[in-house]
Amino acid sequence: MDQENELLEISGTVENIIYKNEENGYTVLRLKNDSGETVTVVGCFPYAAAGESMIISGNWTNHSVHGRQFKAEFAQRLLPTSANAIYQFLAGGSVKGVGPATASLIVNRFGDKTLDVMLNSWQQLAEIRGISQAKAQQISKSFRRQAGVRMLMEFVCSFGLRPILAMRMYKYYGDEALDSLRENPYILTGSMIGGSFAEADAMALELGIEEHSKNRIGAAVLFELAHNTGNGHCFIPREKLSAVTAELIGLDTESVDECIEELIEDGRLRYEEVAGCRACYLPELYEAETNAAERFAAMSRRRFNDKANLDKLLAQLEKSQGIKYAPMQRRILELALKNQLLVITGGPGTGKTTSIRAILALYEQLGLKTLLTAPTGRAAKRMSELSGMEASTVHRLLGARFDEEGDRVIFTRDESDMLDCDAVILDEGSMVDICLMDALLRAMPPDARLVMVGDADQLPPVGPGNVFSALLRSQVVPVVRLTEIFRQNEGSRIIRNAHMINRGEHPNLAENSGDFFRLKRLQAASSVETITELCSVRLPGKMKIPPEDIQVLSPTRKGELGTVNLNRRLQEVLNPAGKDKREKLFGDVVFREGDRVMQIRNNYDIMWKNSQGTESGTGIYNGDIGTVDSIDPESETITVNFDGRIACFGFDSLIEMEHAWAITVHKSQGSEYRAVILALSPGSQMLMTRGVLYTAVTRAKELLIMVGDDQTAYQMIDNFRQSKRYTALRVRLRKLCGAQ
Repeated sequence: MDQENELLEISGTVENIIYKNEENGYTVLRLKNDSGETVTVVGCFPYAAAGESMIISGNWTNHSVHGRQFKAEFAQRLLPTSANAIYQFLAGGSVKGVGPATASLIVNRFGDKTLDVMLNSWQQLAEIRGISQAKAQQISKSFRRQAGVRMLMEFVCSFGLRPILAMRMYKYYGDEALDSLRENPYILTGSMIGGSFAEADAMALELGIEEHSKNRIGAAVLFELAHNTGNGHCFIPREKLSAVTAELIGLDTESVDECIEELIEDGRLRYEEVAGCRACYLPELYEAETNAAERFAAMSRRRFNDKANLDKLLAQLEKSQGIKYAPMQRRILELALKNQLLVITGGPGTGKTTSIRAILALYEQLGLKTLLTAPTGRAAKRMSELSGMEASTVHRLLGARFDEEGDRVIFTRDESDMLDCDAVILDEGSMVDICLMDALLRAMPPDARLVMVGDADQLPPVGPGNVFSALLRSQVVPVVRLTEIFRQNEGSRIIRNAHMINRGEHPNLAENSGDFFRLKRLQAASSVETITELCSVRLPGKMKIPPEDIQVLSPTRKGELGTVNLNRRLQEVLNPAGKDKREKLFGDVVFREGDRVMQIRNNYDIMWKNSQGTESGTGIYNGDIGTVDSIDPESETITVNFDGRIACFGFDSLIEMEHAWAITVHKSQGSEYRAVILALSPGSQMLMTRGVLYTAVTRAKELLIMVGDDQTAYQMIDNFRQSKRYTALRVRLRKLCGAQ
């Protein structure tokens, strides 16, 4: 006998909701069955509410704490039909903006037709005294969303897929989500939805799409290309693309090759023999790479015939700033004066910031309007503090926002509406991927100068391409490599050890002095206890470094010393539960007032304002760190302060947020912290690399503490693993400049 025939069936009406999880739809409810008995039911019931009827299939279980429960496998859910049940449904707060009093007014007026009115004739709600046109529309919108999400989630859950996918689907497709999904299940794999190909494929096959369907094969090809952008690739060699796709869907490479040809013919895939590869691109990445190469090539050839006397200018600058430029700084200023494009690279303490200040002063002396920008909010803030001039993120500078469909980022500043500037100085250039670089170049006036500053030895960008490295290796653009450590930085063990690590040398970790310390711990559990004590007691007490100035870093998310576990433990000691702190359970994570959190996806549309209310804007970006100011269960909102930008999020946006007492080294790029605690334990060779260790060490300004085993650090130094990225920017640039 199969499992389905073994399932029991109960039916009844929901009395109340004991617990619900918005992320995965998991709900604990009390159901009054047809016999009048009230039972506890657990299962996936998105947006379940008192008053609705259910027919549930499942089995009885005995919970060790909560006793006898009915565990649901499937459910048929019916909205209430009688006036009394509808009142109970609405009075329970299932619809935003409707409480017991408003529910009574509406049901008294429309009776058993209430839900139909709310869904299809919301204007009639405004006929009720006390309900404005705006409130009527809000009530209808909330109910329509709930009904749409619930239908969608039930459809998704029926295929055994994660309910969170339905929530994202509805967010970006709205009322069209269900029809769109039925028509093309592979939209689940879109970047804004985050479903795996396996999940989408299972649904598609069950809905009747044939294994050898061109739609299926084409979806698999495009998925592999999109998926590999997350590994930094701009393209995939055709042979490799064909092989991995065939393996993914269990078909022969011949079938895949035929589909690739068709995708090329209809423009959904771009093909070119370049960099020694038969390269297959997504169209948007092909356009980004080729345009960036053309623009860089043009800029690299451009020379300005400034009549200004450089020696005279430098003398004026030195006098006004009270400094004497070193020969390398004078060389940088000479190149910045004469060239449209300049790339500056150097490790910590080598004078990158001094160079930025000098170039900015030079451009001001020349009367050039200069914009300062960086890929992250923290990097932009640091740039502002060091230069005394406003700097913004690249996304904000370009006016990034979602398109009308909500599934693609567009920039308001482009060729049709260019930036008003004569020069752009871009800091942390190694973090900029090909798409963002292309967008910036398109928005810059043709004659505008570009100075890119960064550290070539930092980790590559999270997105596709490796622009900074390609420019450095091209040998066709002006490059300055800063190698000398400035005298004022020579005493810093952070800087000295960082350079040793970068050269592949083993620093003496037993030398605990100055600003660099190692606390040797051989067991992960002991390391965790040490880290929590450092953050909560030792550094705040003995060194007067408050917790908000301390950042814990780890190479990985998983394990005892991964960020997930460290954040859980640090929350317990740094922000424990209290009667005066409201909190929200989302999935298995508790968000609490006072928590340090990080935005992990770009949200271009979210509104923010400063604490004084004198400035406002849109956009909170991947990597922005803030503090939870307040949680409002009634309005289902959470307010977060991101370094003075205060934004209010709906609970459904918590999927884009995580705790940030501990963050991965990759997430720390572009940021500096007063004190860094680095958690080290053996892990994947892909993560435990020299570049990861070097990046982690260079995040600390005043204090670095390594917690873990010396051997782990030395093994990371010896692991000079650098993953190959398929990108042809360097080759294209050299060809355009006649270098090959």
